[in-house]
Amino acid sequence: MENSVYKHHHLRRLVTFPSSSSSSPSSQLSSLSKPHLRFFSILPRKLVGSPCLCLKGRPMKVKASAGRRHCEFSSLNSPLEPRSMVGKFLSGVLQNHPQLFHNVTMEELRLLSDDRDSAVARMLLSQGSDEALLHRRIAQVRENECKIAIEDVMYLLILYKFSEIRVPLVPKLSSCVYNGRLEILPSKDWELESIHSLEILDIIKEHVRTVTGLKANSSVNDSWATTKIRKIWLARVYVASILYGYFLKSVSLRYHLERSLSLSNRDLHVGHKTGLSFRDSCPYGSKDVIFDNKEEIDDLKCYVMGFHPGSLQKCAKLRSEEAVHLVESHSHALFGNEGSGLFEHDDVILTSFSSLRRLVLEAVAFGSFLWETEDYIDNVYKLKYHEVV
Repeated sequence: MENSVYKHHHLRRLVTFPSSSSSSPSSQLSSLSKPHLRFFSILPRKLVGSPCLCLKGRPMKVKASAGRRHCEFSSLNSPLEPRSMVGKFLSGVLQNHPQLFHNVTMEELRLLSDDRDSAVARMLLSQGSDEALLHRRIAQVRENECKIAIEDVMYLLILYKFSEIRVPLVPKLSSCVYNGRLEILPSKDWELESIHSLEILDIIKEHVRTVTGLKANSSVNDSWATTKIRKIWLARVYVASILYGYFLKSVSLRYHLERSLSLSNRDLHVGHKTGLSFRDSCPYGSKDVIFDNKEEIDDLKCYVMGFHPGSLQKCAKLRSEEAVHLVESHSHALFGNEGSGLFEHDDVILTSFSSLRRLVLEAVAFGSFLWETEDYIDNVYKLKYHEVV
Protein backbone atom coordinates (compact mmCIF):
# COMPACT_ATOMS: atom_id res chain seq x y z
CA MET A 1 0.00 0.00 0.00
CA GLU A 2 2.78 2.44 0.95
CA ASN A 3 4.68 1.68 -2.28
CA SER A 4 1.60 2.41 -4.38
CA VAL A 5 1.02 5.65 -2.49
CA TYR A 6 4.64 6.65 -3.02
CA LYS A 7 4.43 5.97 -6.76
CA HIS A 8 1.24 8.00 -6.96
CA HIS A 9 2.84 10.99 -5.26
CA HIS A 10 6.08 10.59 -7.18
CA LEU A 11 4.34 10.68 -10.55
CA ARG A 12 2.00 13.54 -9.73
CA ARG A 13 4.41 15.72 -7.74
CA LEU A 14 5.14 19.00 -9.53
CA VAL A 15 7.51 21.54 -8.01
CA THR A 16 5.90 24.93 -8.55
CA PHE A 17 7.63 28.25 -8.06
CA PRO A 18 6.18 31.71 -7.54
CA SER A 19 5.96 33.80 -10.69
CA SER A 20 6.12 37.17 -9.01
CA SER A 21 9.64 38.47 -8.51
CA SER A 22 8.44 41.24 -6.21
CA SER A 23 7.27 38.99 -3.42
CA SER A 24 9.40 38.72 -0.30
CA PRO A 25 11.83 35.79 0.23
CA SER A 26 9.72 34.54 3.14
CA SER A 27 6.54 34.44 1.05
CA GLN A 28 8.39 32.77 -1.82
CA LEU A 29 9.82 30.23 0.58
CA SER A 30 6.41 29.36 1.99
CA SER A 31 4.99 28.88 -1.50
CA LEU A 32 7.57 26.32 -2.59
CA SER A 33 6.29 22.76 -2.71
CA LYS A 34 8.13 20.48 -0.33
CA PRO A 35 8.88 16.77 -0.66
CA HIS A 36 6.96 14.35 1.52
CA LEU A 37 9.59 12.56 3.56
CA ARG A 38 7.37 9.64 4.50
CA PHE A 39 7.03 8.72 0.83
CA PHE A 40 10.77 8.35 0.16
CA SER A 41 11.59 5.40 -2.05
CA ILE A 42 13.74 2.71 -0.48
CA LEU A 43 16.87 2.58 -2.60
CA PRO A 44 19.32 -0.02 -1.28
CA ARG A 45 22.99 0.91 -1.60
CA LYS A 46 25.10 -1.85 -3.10
CA LEU A 47 28.81 -1.64 -2.52
CA VAL A 48 30.40 -2.98 -5.66
CA GLY A 49 34.17 -3.07 -5.94
CA SER A 50 36.51 -0.33 -4.84
CA PRO A 51 36.26 3.42 -5.44
CA CYS A 52 37.05 4.61 -8.97
CA LEU A 53 36.64 1.14 -10.49
CA CYS A 54 32.90 0.94 -10.96
CA LEU A 55 29.74 2.92 -10.45
CA LYS A 56 27.63 2.48 -7.37
CA GLY A 57 23.93 2.19 -8.21
CA ARG A 58 22.55 3.39 -11.50
CA PRO A 59 24.68 5.76 -13.59
CA MET A 60 23.77 9.44 -13.40
CA LYS A 61 22.67 11.47 -16.41
CA VAL A 62 24.61 14.32 -17.93
CA LYS A 63 23.73 16.71 -20.70
CA ALA A 64 26.34 16.29 -23.38
CA SER A 65 26.30 16.25 -27.14
CA ALA A 66 28.54 13.85 -29.03
CA GLY A 67 28.28 16.11 -32.05
CA ARG A 68 30.06 19.02 -30.36
CA ARG A 69 33.81 19.39 -30.37
CA HIS A 70 34.02 19.74 -26.61
CA CYS A 71 31.85 18.48 -23.79
CA GLU A 72 29.15 20.86 -22.68
CA PHE A 73 29.26 22.67 -19.36
CA SER A 74 26.38 24.20 -17.43
CA SER A 75 25.69 25.13 -13.82
CA LEU A 76 23.85 21.88 -13.09
CA ASN A 77 25.45 19.64 -15.71
CA SER A 78 27.36 17.62 -13.14
CA PRO A 79 28.17 13.91 -13.16
CA LEU A 80 25.62 13.14 -10.43
CA GLU A 81 21.92 13.81 -10.31
CA PRO A 82 19.83 13.65 -7.11
CA ARG A 83 18.36 10.31 -6.06
CA SER A 84 16.06 11.53 -3.30
CA MET A 85 12.92 13.65 -3.47
CA VAL A 86 14.60 16.24 -1.27
CA GLY A 87 17.57 16.36 -3.63
CA LYS A 88 15.38 16.75 -6.71
CA PHE A 89 13.38 19.48 -5.00
CA LEU A 90 16.49 21.43 -3.96
CA SER A 91 17.98 20.96 -7.43
CA GLY A 92 14.97 22.79 -8.84
CA VAL A 93 15.36 25.56 -6.26
CA LEU A 94 19.06 25.93 -7.08
CA GLN A 95 18.35 26.15 -10.78
CA ASN A 96 15.34 28.48 -10.66
CA HIS A 97 15.63 30.37 -7.35
CA PRO A 98 19.28 30.35 -6.20
CA GLN A 99 18.60 33.32 -3.89
CA LEU A 100 16.32 31.07 -1.81
CA PHE A 101 18.56 28.01 -1.92
CA HIS A 102 20.19 28.31 1.51
CA ASN A 103 16.93 29.11 3.32
CA VAL A 104 15.14 26.17 1.73
CA THR A 105 18.11 23.88 2.33
CA MET A 106 18.21 24.77 6.02
CA GLU A 107 14.51 23.99 6.36
CA GLU A 108 14.91 20.64 4.62
CA LEU A 109 17.84 19.74 6.86
CA ARG A 110 15.70 20.40 9.92
CA LEU A 111 12.90 18.25 8.49
CA LEU A 112 15.31 15.42 7.77
CA SER A 113 16.73 15.63 11.29
CA ASP A 114 13.24 15.61 12.84
CA ASP A 115 12.16 12.69 10.66
CA ARG A 116 15.15 10.57 11.65
CA ASP A 117 14.95 11.49 15.34
CA SER A 118 11.21 10.71 15.46
CA ALA A 119 11.77 7.25 14.04
CA VAL A 120 14.52 6.55 16.58
CA ALA A 121 12.32 7.83 19.43
CA ARG A 122 9.46 5.52 18.42
CA MET A 123 11.91 2.62 18.25
CA LEU A 124 13.15 3.31 21.78
CA LEU A 125 9.62 3.66 23.16
CA SER A 126 8.57 0.36 21.61
CA GLN A 127 11.36 -1.67 23.19
CA GLY A 128 10.00 -4.74 24.90
CA SER A 129 6.67 -4.57 23.05
CA ASP A 130 5.33 -6.68 20.20
CA GLU A 131 6.00 -3.82 17.78
CA ALA A 132 9.68 -3.44 18.69
CA LEU A 133 10.92 -5.29 15.60
CA LEU A 134 8.67 -3.27 13.30
CA HIS A 135 9.80 0.09 14.70
CA ARG A 136 13.43 -0.99 14.56
CA ARG A 137 13.02 -1.76 10.88
CA ILE A 138 11.23 1.56 10.27
CA ALA A 139 14.08 3.43 11.97
CA GLN A 140 16.61 1.63 9.76
CA VAL A 141 14.64 2.52 6.62
CA ARG A 142 14.37 6.17 7.71
CA GLU A 143 18.09 6.25 8.44
CA ASN A 144 18.88 4.99 4.94
CA GLU A 145 16.43 7.40 3.30
CA CYS A 146 17.85 10.37 5.20
CA LYS A 147 21.41 9.31 4.40
CA ILE A 148 20.68 9.34 0.66
CA ALA A 149 18.94 12.70 0.98
CA ILE A 150 21.82 14.20 2.98
CA GLU A 151 24.34 13.13 0.35
CA ASP A 152 22.19 14.90 -2.25
CA VAL A 153 22.04 18.03 -0.08
CA MET A 154 25.80 17.91 0.43
CA TYR A 155 26.41 17.63 -3.30
CA LEU A 156 24.05 20.48 -4.15
CA LEU A 157 25.68 22.74 -1.56
CA ILE A 158 29.01 22.03 -3.23
CA LEU A 159 27.50 22.81 -6.63
CA TYR A 160 26.23 26.09 -5.20
CA LYS A 161 29.75 27.00 -4.08
CA PHE A 162 31.12 26.23 -7.54
CA SER A 163 28.38 28.36 -9.08
CA GLU A 164 29.46 31.29 -6.90
CA ILE A 165 32.84 31.34 -8.67
CA ARG A 166 31.17 30.59 -12.03
CA VAL A 167 32.85 27.23 -12.46
CA PRO A 168 30.66 24.28 -13.48
CA LEU A 169 31.91 20.82 -12.61
CA VAL A 170 33.45 18.77 -15.39
CA PRO A 171 30.72 16.44 -16.72
CA LYS A 172 31.17 12.71 -17.21
CA LEU A 173 34.55 12.29 -18.87
CA SER A 174 33.23 9.82 -21.43
CA SER A 175 31.32 12.76 -22.95
CA CYS A 176 34.55 14.79 -23.19
CA VAL A 177 36.65 12.23 -25.08
CA TYR A 178 36.76 12.61 -28.86
CA ASN A 179 38.89 10.39 -31.09
CA GLY A 180 40.62 9.04 -27.99
CA ARG A 181 41.58 12.50 -26.67
CA LEU A 182 40.29 14.14 -23.48
CA GLU A 183 40.14 17.92 -23.64
CA ILE A 184 38.48 20.10 -20.99
CA LEU A 185 37.64 23.66 -21.96
CA PRO A 186 37.55 26.29 -20.62
CA SER A 187 40.30 25.71 -18.09
CA LYS A 188 38.95 28.04 -15.35
CA ASP A 189 42.29 27.83 -13.55
CA TRP A 190 42.14 31.40 -12.20
CA GLU A 191 38.63 30.96 -10.78
CA LEU A 192 39.53 27.66 -9.14
CA GLU A 193 42.64 29.18 -7.58
CA SER A 194 40.81 32.31 -6.38
CA ILE A 195 39.07 30.51 -3.50
CA HIS A 196 42.35 29.82 -1.70
CA SER A 197 44.56 32.12 0.32
CA LEU A 198 48.02 32.86 -1.06
CA GLU A 199 49.72 30.59 1.47
CA ILE A 200 47.40 27.71 0.62
CA LEU A 201 47.64 28.39 -3.10
CA ASP A 202 51.41 28.03 -2.98
CA ILE A 203 51.03 24.53 -1.50
CA ILE A 204 48.33 23.62 -4.04
CA LYS A 205 50.47 24.71 -6.99
CA GLU A 206 53.24 22.48 -5.71
CA HIS A 207 50.74 19.60 -5.53
CA VAL A 208 49.61 20.29 -9.10
CA ARG A 209 53.20 20.29 -10.36
CA THR A 210 53.90 17.04 -8.55
CA VAL A 211 50.97 15.09 -9.96
CA THR A 212 51.00 16.56 -13.50
CA GLY A 213 54.73 16.94 -14.05
CA LEU A 214 54.39 20.58 -15.15
CA LYS A 215 57.23 22.87 -14.12
CA ALA A 216 56.66 26.09 -12.19
CA ASN A 217 57.46 28.31 -15.19
CA SER A 218 55.94 26.12 -17.88
CA SER A 219 55.04 27.82 -21.15
CA VAL A 220 51.71 27.78 -22.94
CA ASN A 221 53.11 25.22 -25.35
CA ASP A 222 54.07 23.00 -22.42
CA SER A 223 50.54 23.24 -20.99
CA TRP A 224 48.93 22.23 -24.27
CA ALA A 225 51.37 19.39 -24.92
CA THR A 226 49.69 15.98 -24.82
CA THR A 227 50.47 12.89 -22.82
CA LYS A 228 49.04 9.40 -22.54
CA ILE A 229 47.75 8.38 -19.12
CA ARG A 230 45.86 5.45 -17.68
CA LYS A 231 42.30 6.29 -16.75
CA ILE A 232 42.60 4.43 -13.44
CA TRP A 233 45.61 6.60 -12.54
CA LEU A 234 43.72 9.78 -13.37
CA ALA A 235 40.77 8.66 -11.24
CA ARG A 236 43.03 7.99 -8.28
CA VAL A 237 44.76 11.34 -8.65
CA TYR A 238 41.37 13.07 -8.72
CA VAL A 239 40.18 11.38 -5.51
CA ALA A 240 43.53 11.97 -3.81
CA SER A 241 43.30 15.66 -4.74
CA ILE A 242 39.79 15.88 -3.22
CA LEU A 243 41.21 14.50 0.02
CA TYR A 244 44.17 16.88 -0.22
CA GLY A 245 41.88 19.89 -0.63
CA TYR A 246 39.82 18.66 2.33
CA PHE A 247 42.99 18.27 4.39
CA LEU A 248 44.33 21.71 3.50
CA LYS A 249 41.05 23.35 4.47
CA SER A 250 41.06 21.58 7.82
CA VAL A 251 44.72 22.16 8.60
CA SER A 252 44.70 25.83 7.55
CA LEU A 253 41.85 26.61 9.93
CA ARG A 254 43.62 24.71 12.67
CA TYR A 255 46.87 26.53 11.91
CA HIS A 256 45.29 29.97 12.27
CA LEU A 257 43.52 28.92 15.47
CA GLU A 258 46.73 27.62 17.04
CA ARG A 259 48.69 30.66 15.90
CA SER A 260 46.06 32.94 17.41
CA LEU A 261 46.14 31.01 20.68
CA SER A 262 49.93 31.05 20.69
CA LEU A 263 50.07 34.82 20.27
CA SER A 264 47.39 35.27 22.94
CA ASN A 265 49.30 33.09 25.41
CA ARG A 266 52.48 35.01 24.70
CA ASP A 267 50.75 38.30 25.46
CA LEU A 268 49.24 36.90 28.66
CA HIS A 269 52.52 35.39 29.81
CA VAL A 270 54.04 38.69 30.87
CA GLY A 271 55.37 38.49 34.41
CA HIS A 272 53.02 35.74 35.52
CA LYS A 273 52.08 32.20 34.61
CA THR A 274 48.63 31.43 33.30
CA GLY A 275 46.75 28.39 34.53
CA LEU A 276 46.05 27.14 31.01
CA SER A 277 48.94 26.10 28.82
CA PHE A 278 48.92 26.55 25.05
CA ARG A 279 48.96 22.83 24.43
CA ASP A 280 46.04 22.26 26.76
CA SER A 281 43.99 24.91 24.99
CA CYS A 282 44.45 23.43 21.50
CA PRO A 283 41.84 20.87 20.43
CA TYR A 284 42.19 17.62 18.49
CA GLY A 285 45.46 16.53 20.01
CA SER A 286 47.41 19.45 18.60
CA LYS A 287 50.25 18.77 21.02
CA ASP A 288 51.44 16.17 18.49
CA VAL A 289 52.02 18.98 16.00
CA ILE A 290 53.28 21.92 18.03
CA PHE A 291 56.98 22.49 17.71
CA ASP A 292 58.69 22.23 21.07
CA ASN A 293 59.98 25.37 22.78
CA LYS A 294 58.40 27.76 20.26
CA GLU A 295 55.88 30.35 21.27
CA GLU A 296 54.99 31.23 17.69
CA ILE A 297 53.84 28.81 15.01
CA ASP A 298 55.91 28.69 11.85
CA ASP A 299 54.42 29.50 8.44
CA LEU A 300 51.68 27.21 7.14
CA LYS A 301 53.94 25.14 4.90
CA CYS A 302 56.31 24.36 7.77
CA TYR A 303 53.32 23.70 9.99
CA VAL A 304 51.99 21.09 7.58
CA MET A 305 55.41 19.44 7.34
CA GLY A 306 55.54 19.29 11.14
CA PHE A 307 52.56 16.97 11.49
CA HIS A 308 53.16 13.63 13.11
CA PRO A 309 51.62 10.65 11.26
CA GLY A 310 48.82 10.26 13.81
CA SER A 311 47.71 13.87 13.61
CA LEU A 312 48.11 13.90 9.84
CA GLN A 313 45.76 10.94 9.53
CA LYS A 314 43.15 12.65 11.73
CA CYS A 315 43.12 15.83 9.65
CA ALA A 316 43.25 14.07 6.28
CA LYS A 317 40.38 11.61 6.75
CA LEU A 318 36.81 12.52 5.89
CA ARG A 319 34.83 13.03 9.08
CA SER A 320 31.46 11.59 8.02
CA GLU A 321 30.27 8.48 6.24
CA GLU A 322 28.04 10.66 4.09
CA ALA A 323 31.11 12.52 2.78
CA VAL A 324 32.91 9.25 2.06
CA HIS A 325 29.98 7.90 0.04
CA LEU A 326 29.60 11.20 -1.81
CA VAL A 327 33.24 11.23 -2.93
CA GLU A 328 32.89 7.63 -4.10
CA SER A 329 29.66 8.32 -5.99
CA HIS A 330 30.98 11.48 -7.63
CA SER A 331 34.23 9.86 -8.77
CA HIS A 332 32.37 6.79 -10.05
CA ALA A 333 30.00 8.96 -12.08
CA LEU A 334 32.80 11.16 -13.40
CA PHE A 335 35.16 8.40 -14.55
CA GLY A 336 32.82 5.48 -15.26
CA ASN A 337 32.07 4.54 -18.85
CA GLU A 338 28.62 5.11 -20.30
CA GLY A 339 26.31 2.13 -19.93
CA SER A 340 28.28 -0.40 -17.88
CA GLY A 341 29.90 2.15 -15.60
CA LEU A 342 33.12 0.11 -15.67
CA PHE A 343 36.51 0.66 -17.22
CA GLU A 344 39.52 -1.57 -17.57
CA HIS A 345 42.73 -1.03 -15.65
CA ASP A 346 44.64 -0.61 -18.89
CA ASP A 347 42.31 2.03 -20.40
CA VAL A 348 44.59 4.74 -21.79
CA ILE A 349 43.54 8.20 -22.95
CA LEU A 350 45.38 11.07 -24.59
CA THR A 351 45.05 14.44 -22.90
CA SER A 352 46.83 17.76 -22.41
CA PHE A 353 48.63 18.87 -19.28
CA SER A 354 46.20 21.81 -19.19
CA SER A 355 43.27 19.41 -18.84
CA LEU A 356 45.12 17.48 -16.13
CA ARG A 357 45.67 20.68 -14.20
CA ARG A 358 41.98 21.61 -14.59
CA LEU A 359 40.88 18.30 -13.09
CA VAL A 360 43.33 18.50 -10.20
CA LEU A 361 42.36 22.09 -9.33
CA GLU A 362 38.67 21.16 -9.47
CA ALA A 363 39.25 18.19 -7.17
CA VAL A 364 41.14 20.32 -4.64
CA ALA A 365 38.33 22.90 -4.67
CA PHE A 366 35.76 20.10 -4.31
CA GLY A 367 37.57 18.86 -1.20
CA SER A 368 37.72 22.34 0.31
CA PHE A 369 34.02 22.91 -0.35
CA LEU A 370 33.24 19.45 1.04
CA TRP A 371 34.85 20.35 4.37
CA GLU A 372 32.80 23.56 4.60
CA THR A 373 29.59 21.80 3.56
CA GLU A 374 30.10 18.98 6.04
CA ASP A 375 30.56 21.52 8.81
CA TYR A 376 27.48 23.47 7.67
CA ILE A 377 25.22 20.41 7.63
CA ASP A 378 26.49 18.95 10.90
CA ASN A 379 25.25 22.01 12.78
CA VAL A 380 21.67 21.05 11.89
CA TYR A 381 21.72 17.38 10.98
CA LYS A 382 24.23 15.27 12.91
CA LEU A 383 26.26 13.31 10.40
CA LYS A 384 27.45 9.78 11.04
CA TYR A 385 31.05 9.71 12.17
CA HIS A 386 33.36 7.86 9.81
CA GLU A 387 35.56 5.34 11.57
CA VAL A 388 38.65 4.16 9.74
CA VAL A 389 39.06 0.40 10.13
